[in-house]
Amino acid sequence: RRHGAVALVLFAALFLITPLVTARTDSQGLALFDAFYRSGALVFGGGHVVLPLLQAEVVTPGWVSNADFLAGYGMAQAVPGPLFTFAAYLGAIGPAPNGLAGAAIALIALSLPGLLLVYGMLPYWDGLRLRPTAQAAMRGTNAAVVGILGAALYDPVWTSAVLTPRDFAVALAGFLLLTVWKLPPWIVVVLLAAPGAVLQLL
Repeated sequence: RRHGAVALVLFAALFLITPLVTARTDSQGLALFDAFYRSGALVFGGGHVVLPLLQAEVVTPGWVSNADFLAGYGMAQAVPGPLFTFAAYLGAIGPAPNGLAGAAIALIALSLPGLLLVYGMLPYWDGLRLRPTAQAAMRGTNAAVVGILGAALYDPVWTSAVLTPRDFAVALAGFLLLTVWKLPPWIVVVLLAAPGAVLQLL
């Protein structure tokens, strides 16, 4: 329990103190850590919830273009593994420190809050999850996550990718391949990449 408490204090300290230090310094590396740490700290319910948070942190200030952001998201969906690996891509293509250093900072910063929270809450979880107020809070949070996922699907994914009836037809085909025929996501990406490229050329 003592170790869990230390992890929770460290989680809160990094969440509260890092933005203050970042505002007083001109370190892009610290700003990168702060942006990805805050995104990781506010995520709940799955990797896709982090998408609008990351977009606000890297696209809005101009670190990454919206086209590069969506291209990286598409690539992250095509390969196995957690969506959080998308952070490494964003750190690598952003402003210096970029490359391997930026990728490492972004990936560690995005993953660290979740690791600290799990380690910190684990000793207390069995007692907490039986309380009616905690159960009600979890149900409310789960409902909010569904709303955030819907918002993330609409903006930036839908508003940036589905612009014409042909785009809609390709998106519908991908949806059917995933849900009706149960094809793996990477196969769907490959099958739709060729028609997408042809449509782009036409």
